[in-house]
Amino acid sequence: MATIAPASGLRPAVAWRPLEPGDLAYVAALERQIHAAPWSIGNFRDALAAGYCAMVGEREGRIVAFGVLTLAPGEAQVLNVSVVPDARREGLGRTLLRRLIEVAARAGAEQCFLEVRVSNAPALALYAAEGFEPVARRDDYYPATATTPREDALVLRRDLAPRRTGGG
Repeated sequence: MATIAPASGLRPAVAWRPLEPGDLAYVAALERQIHAAPWSIGNFRDALAAGYCAMVGEREGRIVAFGVLTLAPGEAQVLNVSVVPDARREGLGRTLLRRLIEVAARAGAEQCFLEVRVSNAPALALYAAEGFEPVARRDDYYPATATTPREDALVLRRDLAPRRTGGG
């Protein structure tokens, strides 16, 4: 019997699961590769200890995306959405964002917030396409690094409340 090779350009599926304590060192290492001002392993550990929703996307046993969401009465905040460079432009960031929003909506959040660097055009385009709108700007929010100056953050908001229809 012949084996059919996958079509060119197709990648194996990504399995989504909760972030686990055993993932922390690896995720923190990925975070350092992805972000100019990365979260530390302690930040991720604290998020898990606080009960935040944290998830990873895994392909063939390798974490390729991760995200963190916190919930409060009536609202949620996406704290981290990250995709490793060699897995970008595959829709993983969008899928991860939608999964986090779904968690927030199921938990009863009526709105969701996030912050993003003003220079992060790909993220801004994704968030706009997913219904987020700017509501504020935080001056000099992101710290300077050896290669980047301080940078402003845009605060974005998306309504999660079910739309009510009019009627008598």
